[in-house]
Amino acid sequence: MRFYAERPARLARQVFGDLIAVAWVAGWILVGTLVFDLVGRLRGPADAIGQAGTFIGDTFQRASDATSDVPFIGDSLANALGSGTAAGTTLAEAGRYQSDTVGTIALGLAIVIAITGILPMLTIWLPLRLRYARAAGSAAAARALDSDLLALRALTTKPVRKLVAIDPDPAAAWRNGDTAAIERLAALELAELGLRAPARPVPPTAASR
Repeated sequence: MRFYAERPARLARQVFGDLIAVAWVAGWILVGTLVFDLVGRLRGPADAIGQAGTFIGDTFQRASDATSDVPFIGDSLANALGSGTAAGTTLAEAGRYQSDTVGTIALGLAIVIAITGILPMLTIWLPLRLRYARAAGSAAAARALDSDLLALRALTTKPVRKLVAIDPDPAAAWRNGDTAAIERLAALELAELGLRAPARPVPPTAASR
């Protein structure tokens, strides 16, 4: 496959179009990143809750450990403070769960937004570029062999006004093996793809003699 033309005008248009496509994709990726960061800021309160829960749990746990050795009431106090430890642990887990949920939502939303913006461009631009690459690659391969196949393709796909400008009866010229007409038909097909004509010399047509 050949992704770029050889003629400067067509090549410049292709490069410009590719740059626009890349900029479009990069722009939507940037938008997705900004959305991820914006939504991710909601994790702040959840992280604060998780940290508070951890702090409360640790505080009650240390108090429970300190009072467990108090005579007579140590075990009762330790059990009572253990409830505070459990509450702190529950609060910390709730904060972490909320933070993870917000992170998942932020990531999913960023991906959806980026894909929604990128997909239309890819469905239009990418097939066109691949179609050109296949056609240009095949034409370049045919050019390296001979011009007959390219001339035949020009006869079947190009407007009549362009064909008769090459020869009044281009089909007959192709059937009769008119080298000049065949080379010019091949050059017409290659020019449509932004490719250079074959390096073989093209003899003048009867009209030009």
